Amino acid sequence: MSAKILALDTATENCSVALLVDDQVYVRSEVAPRDHTKKILPMVDEVLKEAGLTLNDLDALAFGRGPGSFTGVRIGIGIAQGLAFGAELPMIGVSTLETMAQGCFRKHQAQHVACAIDARMSEVYWGRFARQEDGSWLQVDPECVIPPALLAENSQVDEHVWRTAGTGWDAYPELSELKFERTGSEVLFPDAEDIVQLAKLDWLKGNTVDAEEASPTYLRDTVAWKKLPGRE
Repeated sequence: MSAKILALDTATENCSVALLVDDQVYVRSEVAPRDHTKKILPMVDEVLKEAGLTLNDLDALAFGRGPGSFTGVRIGIGIAQGLAFGAELPMIGVSTLETMAQGCFRKHQAQHVACAIDARMSEVYWGRFARQEDGSWLQVDPECVIPPALLAENSQVDEHVWRTAGTGWDAYPELSELKFERTGSEVLFPDAEDIVQLAKLDWLKGNTVDAEEASPTYLRDTVAWKKLPGRE
């Protein structure tokens, strides 16, 4: 089924927009940590003009719902809601961690991806994902915010080699102590080019929300260490 979906993301240092029109994707992306508010709407205008469409021609609007920078996540959802309200579009929120897993699939055909975003405060936003036959991703480790040393302490060996993605791997040497086998990738940030592919899966399943119901994911409310083995 054809789809016209606009995706945007400002949850991390990367600022990105992608427009999916059937099988064609129009993209803009730039690492610009302090200029998201200046760059995101011009990027939206550029991809719409390149495709010869307006917001009213679209089927849905997707956004990176986090986790990530508190300010960045709020900027992204605020702008996305404004655009969706104006064009009366349904919305689809996509995890930034899952988006990086999709980026590793796009670049490396990776089927198992371990994602770690530097969350500051000596913690990472963490999640591990396994690709399913329908192109979706199963959460092997639930998304959480956690100290890297605690994560390594409670990790276990398994049979897979995990592609790594995100800024957390370089920021925290403690992650080198994780017990499962890993291999690197150049995927440091989520990108709307990957959000839009995941959003299409949700759109085909009817998994959308009205603009007023769109919500972010911060994870700071999750006390991850209480949920690890032996710490219930």
